[in-house]
Amino acid sequence: MASSSKAVVLLSGGLDSSTVCAVAASKGREVHALTIDYNQRNLWEINAAKEVARVNRVAEHLIFPIDLRLFGGSALTDSSVELARDVPLDEIGKTIPASYVPARNTIFLSLALGFAETRGASEIWIGVNQLDYSGYPDCRPEYIDAFVKTARLATKMGVEGADIKIETPLLYLTKAEIIKLGTSLGVDYSLTRTCYDLDDQGRACGRCESCLLRKRGFEEAGVPDPTPYR
Repeated sequence: MASSSKAVVLLSGGLDSSTVCAVAASKGREVHALTIDYNQRNLWEINAAKEVARVNRVAEHLIFPIDLRLFGGSALTDSSVELARDVPLDEIGKTIPASYVPARNTIFLSLALGFAETRGASEIWIGVNQLDYSGYPDCRPEYIDAFVKTARLATKMGVEGADIKIETPLLYLTKAEIIKLGTSLGVDYSLTRTCYDLDDQGRACGRCESCLLRKRGFEEAGVPDPTPYR
């Protein structure tokens, strides 16, 4: 039987997922963190996820390796695809950017669903956001609703009547509101990495879309930005 106290949290090591991990813990969930190492451009995220899991004292942290570089098609998994830089903030989100990884959230949620079944967890927590984001189609609420329907049809626990939930606490928050929420919960954002193009010392570029949204979020939240920029 699935337990309402157990939750699988998709933890990338970025700002959003680290906030989600803290929110789930604050709600009394027994957190089973899942980090997908998909051979992405930003491997510093994996180390960041380990630190975030450690400070949140999660019940379990599983790092699951897959290689989406075999597919390519994204600036995060294919070095031949150029990463956008210095995009005007009011233009971010209007088109699907080169950093979009084909079907990434569907792949991640499917893995999280299998993990949840084996751990008896009825909830999957994910840091999708439809306000301050880069225009990814798999961050929209209608996508999440569709995946919940699929999960209930495609799993043993769903067929047997478990109430499978996808928790998206950041869905309608701005980046500034996310940072304020995380700060109120004691999230150490200096541990997190969000940049698509970190250098070999883990310093952010400050120019990719993720960096631009993160910097604006800290400015609007009135919270000092602890991100190391090069």
